[in-house]
Amino acid sequence: MAFDIRQVMAAFLTFSMFIMLGNMIKRDHIDPLFDSMEVSENVRYDSFKVSKQSMVKLQELDYGPWRVKSDTLKPCWKNPSSKGKEKSNNGYIFFSLTRGPEFHASQVANAVAVAKHLGATLVIPDIRGTKLGDKRQFGEIYDVDRFVAALKGIVKVDKNAPAELSSNAKLYNMRIPNGVSEDFIASKIEPVFKREKNLKIVTYLYGSSGMNKLAKVDRSSNAHQCLAMYESLKLKKDLQELVDSMSGTLRSISRKTRGRFVAVDLRDDILEGKSCHEKNDAEEKTCFNAEELSKFFIKIGFHSDTTFYVTQTGWSSNLNPLRKVFPNTLTKDAIIPADQKAKFMDLKSSEYGKFIDYYMCVEGDVFIPAFRGRFYGSVVGERIAYGNTQIFLPSKNTSSESAVDYISPYVSKKSHVAYSCYC
Repeated sequence: MAFDIRQVMAAFLTFSMFIMLGNMIKRDHIDPLFDSMEVSENVRYDSFKVSKQSMVKLQELDYGPWRVKSDTLKPCWKNPSSKGKEKSNNGYIFFSLTRGPEFHASQVANAVAVAKHLGATLVIPDIRGTKLGDKRQFGEIYDVDRFVAALKGIVKVDKNAPAELSSNAKLYNMRIPNGVSEDFIASKIEPVFKREKNLKIVTYLYGSSGMNKLAKVDRSSNAHQCLAMYESLKLKKDLQELVDSMSGTLRSISRKTRGRFVAVDLRDDILEGKSCHEKNDAEEKTCFNAEELSKFFIKIGFHSDTTFYVTQTGWSSNLNPLRKVFPNTLTKDAIIPADQKAKFMDLKSSEYGKFIDYYMCVEGDVFIPAFRGRFYGSVVGERIAYGNTQIFLPSKNTSSESAVDYISPYVSKKSHVAYSCYC
């Protein structure tokens, strides 16, 4: 059988073109996923045991000590029956959410405990900012219907208090401790409530104190505390959509880390405050600036292409040492959609920034606090509830270059109150 040399040459050229096309596709679309994928010696590949029930793994794939996805924890409390559990109305309990989102869950848990014990109706709280006169309705931040639904069967919740009481002018104000006990309610609050019929309670909270008040709570008989802390407060729809949009922006620019980003609680006002100066003078350093954090991030294996979300409002020159090493260091001001800035970021709406920062830290694939306080402890609780437990705690007392040695003790020792509610 004779071969036409022109047909042979044509077949050869066609085959060669396919090979060239394949190489071009590999070079342009496959190789970039693996370029510069040098393996760091700073991260151990082996798993480390947190408890008998769970294992956590870190791995140096995709430019950093990212954790292998673990199973989400489930609520381990017994949900109260919605039938016949809400006592009749003997009066009203008022309260406000104050000081920032990191305090709100504890304030709700306290109010629910008091109202449940007294058989009182709980009034939807308002939200007070740090500035005098800065007051918002609950529904401006949180989902009202979710709040009511979460507490159904535990306490009766009134969205609209009687007009004569709504001004709070005639209400008796009572300060109560965080994690208020049944004994305290019975001996201190109940006599006043019987006399006054209606009360406004104010929970006093200081720093990170009280984060473990529920550590030994009986889940079956005190499920209301778990529900109050971790199920009742959810952002209203448009604010949650904003947080999701901002998270999506960070993930879209994090190509080399497969859409993952690190949330860092780092703010000038805290670093320059008295508490940080006092803590840094102590034996163990617990506040870290941008330069110290950048060195820590490098030490535990984060690549320079890692995207970092920082809670600082507006760009500060104090962040420059971090951006110099990690160019993808961004604040909320840089990634909030332009059409949302006027609504959420102007001077009159500055309190919204606290909620944005808080929930961005909850959603980040990794959370790293520059200082230890209630914000850190509260965010950890939310992350535990979602099974998102990759939380690193910077330390100068440890020379180890392994990321696993910096996992928050709240997680490694399961010492956080959230582990009383999720398992």
